[in-house]
Formats: sequence, C-alpha cells, structure tokens
Amino acid sequence: MKSSLTAMAIAIATVAVTIGASAAPAARARSAKPVRQPWMNASLQPDARVALLLPRMTRDEKLTMVFGQFATDFPPKQFQAPAGSRAGSAGYVPGVARLGIPAQWQTDAGIGVATQGGAARKRGRTALPSNLAIAATWNPAIGYQGGAMIGAEARASGFNVMLAGGVNLTRDPRNGRNFEYGGEDPWLAGTMVGAQMAGIQSNHVISTVKHYAINDQETDRNAGNSVVDPKAAKMSDLLAFEIAIGKGDPGSVMCAYNHVNGPWACESPWLLTDVLRRDWGFKGYVMSDWGATHSTAPAIAAGLDQQSGYPFDEQPYYGANLKKALADGSVTPGQLDTMVSRILYAMFRHGVFDHPIQAAPMDLSPAMLATDKAISQAAAEEGIVLLKNERRLLPLVASAQKIVVIGGYADKGVLAGGGSSLVYPVEGNAVPDLEPKIWPGPIMYYPSAPVTELRRLLPGASITFLDGTDAAQAAAAARDADVAIVFANRWEGESFDVPLGLPDNQDALIRAVADANSKTVVVLQSGGPVLTPWAGKVGALLAAWFPGSGGGAAIARVLTGQVNPSGRLPVSFPRSASQLPRPEAPAKGDVVYREGELVGYKWYQSRRETPAFPFGFGLSYTDFTYANLQAVENRGAVRVSFTATNGGAVAGKAVGQVYASRQGWQSPMRLVGYAKAALDPGQSRTMTVDLDPRLFADWKERGNCWHVASGSYRLMLGASSEQLTDRASVELRQGDFGGIRGFCRR
Repeated sequence: MKSSLTAMAIAIATVAVTIGASAAPAARARSAKPVRQPWMNASLQPDARVALLLPRMTRDEKLTMVFGQFATDFPPKQFQAPAGSRAGSAGYVPGVARLGIPAQWQTDAGIGVATQGGAARKRGRTALPSNLAIAATWNPAIGYQGGAMIGAEARASGFNVMLAGGVNLTRDPRNGRNFEYGGEDPWLAGTMVGAQMAGIQSNHVISTVKHYAINDQETDRNAGNSVVDPKAAKMSDLLAFEIAIGKGDPGSVMCAYNHVNGPWACESPWLLTDVLRRDWGFKGYVMSDWGATHSTAPAIAAGLDQQSGYPFDEQPYYGANLKKALADGSVTPGQLDTMVSRILYAMFRHGVFDHPIQAAPMDLSPAMLATDKAISQAAAEEGIVLLKNERRLLPLVASAQKIVVIGGYADKGVLAGGGSSLVYPVEGNAVPDLEPKIWPGPIMYYPSAPVTELRRLLPGASITFLDGTDAAQAAAAARDADVAIVFANRWEGESFDVPLGLPDNQDALIRAVADANSKTVVVLQSGGPVLTPWAGKVGALLAAWFPGSGGGAAIARVLTGQVNPSGRLPVSFPRSASQLPRPEAPAKGDVVYREGELVGYKWYQSRRETPAFPFGFGLSYTDFTYANLQAVENRGAVRVSFTATNGGAVAGKAVGQVYASRQGWQSPMRLVGYAKAALDPGQSRTMTVDLDPRLFADWKERGNCWHVASGSYRLMLGASSEQLTDRASVELRQGDFGGIRGFCRR
C-alpha cells in the first residue's frame, strides 16, 4: 500500500520547484537547474509527502535534522551560535537546501517572541499577559487570539518554531514557572493552552507543548525525580497534556528536565512511546528541553526525536555521538528514519514547507506593534480577577478626588516573569537598575504605568505616588486620601521557586495603609497564588498577574470601571502553606506526589480545607445568577445547558462552571465544562456545553483505557468550585463508550 501510494503521488504530483527560501543566496546561485521535488505538492497529505522526501535524503542530511543548537553565543562553554541562526534566539536546526527543506528557527516562548539575555541587541516585541493570566480569562477565544498574535510576530521576526504551550499543572503554588502554565485543572489548562497553540500555528509556525511531564517545581529541576502513581498522572497532569494536544494539534512536544518515576523524562518509554504515541496517537516529533538530553541510543529507543539547544547538554548526543552509534549498530538507520519522518511530518502539516520564511528583521512595524499591544491589553483586561470589593469600593468614581498610589513601581510600569520566556519591550525596561540583571533576569517592568493611565482616566482627581519604602509615610498619605491603592509585587521566574508570601515587607506596608484607610485597594502582580493575611483589612483586592505590554492601561481601566472584571481564578489561593499537600518548601531529590490526581481544589475539598480564594472564583461590578441546569445524554455524548442572568445595573461577562461528582471517585468533584458570555443589564442567556467523556471516566491500568462506570452522575452549576447553585444528574452506560478511542470496550 505504501509503495502504491508513493508511486501514485509521484505520478500525479511531480512538480519542479527551485531551492527553498531557507537556502543561502550562494547556494541558489549554484543551482543551474530546478530540482524536481514532488513532495512540495501541498495538495498531498503530510504522510505522503514524507514518503516522497525521506528516500531522497542522505544520512548526513537526516542527521542534520535531529541535532539542534543554541542560537546565541554562550561563552561559559566557549560556544558560538552557528551560521544561519537568528541572533539572540533559542535554537537553530539547519535546512537542506538542495531538497527545499527549510531550516528550523526556534524562538521562546509562550507570551511572545523572546530574546536570550546574552544577545547584544534585544528584539522589541509584544508581551502577552502570562499564560496563567490568559487561563484566568476562561475564554478560549482570548487564548486563540493571543496565540495568533504572538505567532504572527514570530513569523514576522523570522521564526517558524515557537517554544510555546506550557500546560503543566499547578501542583505547588511556589513553582517559579507557574506563570508560564495554565493552572490547576486539566480541562481548563488543556482547553486554554490548546487554543493558544492553535492560534500560534495559524501562522504556519510550529508550536511546542511543554514541559512533558510532571515538571511542577524549579528546585533541583535538572536532577529531581517526580514520583507519581501512573494512573493518577493519567487523570491529572497527563490529561491536561492530552487535552491540549487534542485541541491545539502542536507539531512538537518538549520533554522536561526532570526524572519521572525513575527515568529521565526524555528517556522515558512510558511517557514518550506508551502514552504519547500509543495512547494518544501523536504523530509529530519530540524535542528535548535545552540540556535535557542525556544519552544517544537509550533516548532514541524511548522516543526522543531531536536533541535541542546544544551545548546545554554534556555531549552532542545526536551529533557526533549519533554518527558513532549508527556505525556500531546501537542505533539503526530505521530508527533515524523514524525520527526524521516525525520532524518532516510536523513541518509539512503546519505549513513550514509551503510558507517559507522570507525575512528576519530585528524591528517590526510600529503599526503591527500598536495593534498587537491592543490585543495584549484586551487579554489582560479579561484576565484580571476581582477577589474582594467591600461596599462597592470599586470601580473608582468621581467622588474619589484624592487618590494615593503606593509601591510596586506603579509610576513606571508593570512586572513581567523572568527566564527564557522574557519578552523585551521596544521602549526598554521601565525599571532597569534592579538585580538580578542577568539570567533569569533582568527583572523587567513593561513601560505601561498604571499611575499614568489612572491620571488619564480620572483627569479631575489628584493622584499622587509614593514608592512604599517608608510604611509610616505611606500610612500618613493614605490617611489623608479618599482612596489608597497599593501595588504589591512578587517577581518569579525560571530556575527558582518562591515563598508563598510577598517579599520586601510588603505585608506590613499593606497592613499599615489599610489601618490608616479602610478604603484601601491592593493590586497583586505575581506569577501565581499569594498569601493574603491582610485581606480582611482591605476594601478591594485585584489579582492582575503579570499583565503584559498593555498591563498598566488594563489595570487602570478595571479600577475605574471602563472594564468590568470578568477573570476567574485558574488556581486556588491557599490560606497558609499548611493547607498544601507538601507544606514544606520544594526540596531536592524525590518529590512524591501523594495527592495523586487531587490537584488544587480537589485536594482542598478532599481534606475539607477552605482556601482563601477558591478555584473558579471572581467577582464583578454586576451580579450574575446561574440556574436551570439540564443535561441530555445520547449514546455517551453529554450536553448540558444552563441559564446565566445579569441581575445588576451594568454590562458584564458571566462565567458558568459545571462540575461533576460520583460516589466512588477519589476526587470529590471535577470541572467538566464552562462557558463565558457577555450580558447586558437584565439580560439572560442560555449557554450550551458539550462535555468530554474522559472527564466522567477513571483510567484503568490493567486495560490501558478510560472506563466510564454505568450509573448516575451528579452535575453542579455555579460561579466557582465553592459556589454551586443548581444541580442535575445524568445516567451513563459503560457500553456507550467502547467505540471511542482510548475507552474500554467492556
């Protein structure tokens, strides 16, 4: 069959194509005749195109495709970026000019086109709000739009692979990279990150879901061992990946630094072959994180297709070492063909061949950047979560004539997360002198100043700013003001974990200001949950996350009511570390995830613990009710509908959340669906949601399949995991699911 398909494809699809755009000008000039390249027929399926191209490749050409190098000079290892790479970028894999195979130009990361800190010149680009802030929108359309924007900037910058798609669950709120991920629930994280990856790839740019898997802390990240029951992993972290891959169809999966139940993640046959390819049917390629390759033959046997980011690994395992392994037979030519086939498949499927990169400018047009900043700002506005609003302190009204803003460099800009994902703004760092200035820094403030924006929106008010370093001075100013606004920041980033509380005595500052003026608003800028021991003292509290290039304007518009906040928490905020599965700070060695599938709100509910602010929670400047939950089942397909009503006086966006429970589940309940809709005052709308059958199932290790037990399932509707106002039930039969991929047949 395969040979027949190839012959037919050659017969109907042979085309004459000149050397691709990735070829150097000199190479193009040497080509006297067009090269016949039948695989360049875009009407063929990716598998057929791979079958046409692979036999034409030499061994050396195949070896080129599986060995990626860092694209920035790295003096500690006396490494110079290879010719052809994009200056200051994450990675580079040369193309094969004679066959029209484009180079792979790889850029970090999930919030925009990053520049590595060692680069002499930084690309000025647009930063989305952090991934966690995008997840807080509970709106996949926002995720897609943001992904499409950063994917377009990646393409316009000369990149065709974007290392974006962080979906690791928030098992520990102290993880320094939580801001890059999608929260604590598999369905929310998977759908939101999946939408972002789909948006990125709409630009013919490959997206990379990461970090696969159970990569849930930065402490000891290059050596730690994540110990978790395989069934529990399939129902939590791995389910989030499975959903994201299904929704986003990424071309690549990036395996993580850590060990998982013993083996390295990038040498785990269970993760890379059994789960990813056998269970999920993934057809793209697996790349390593930068420095996560540890062998040649064992990694290849496990399913790692591309070593990425050399020289961060100890050896060129897929370079000179792979040549030796092919010579001595420890790696076979067939294995190399499989690896290259997967890379080619992703490149064909996502348009990398058919839409070659034409240029790689360091600067983008001001018009593009202005449009993209507006997209980022809109995402930030929808992801800000109003956690408290006593006596309707917000939005700020004309009666607030005297406002003091305190702390957080709010007169300069808004905070960003650190590490490889850092996007540099065109205007430069608004607070350039903070330490650390080198990786995982610099500490970056995007020059979108909340104070400036507040003055623009409230021209009749007197707005003063104090830096907050003197708590007594701040309290005195607050005492004399109509409203005090404290900006409280916690910088977070790659390679380090953080305490749960705020640094630099900010808790004491907030208490002092709130004691002086009960009309105190706190705006949190952080990468994840923060302890709020002063919450009972303040009048209002906003979680603004890391809000991106337009973050200052977004915060000001929410504070003043230009935007009605509609964000909902994608993570629970604990009251104290004692509520966590591991109260102690992240440690080295084995990290045993005894909570299993009980991540986040599921853990709190199983322990009858009440967090400070629960998963799914968020207030509005209006009042919503959710009612009339109904469920219809048709041969295993469950569709729910419910009515959301805006009972207040202003327009806003309702977020209805549907949870399920069943006697015998380990988890007290699971999020199974959600929907968001804009409602005018007094308006009601019926929302309909199709539920994924995996969310009603348990994973059966013996049968290696999802199992839905026959019986009644309880459905609950509400505004958060702790605010459930309506209930319904649905009857399911195990036999209805046997025809669905991955489900038990009996």
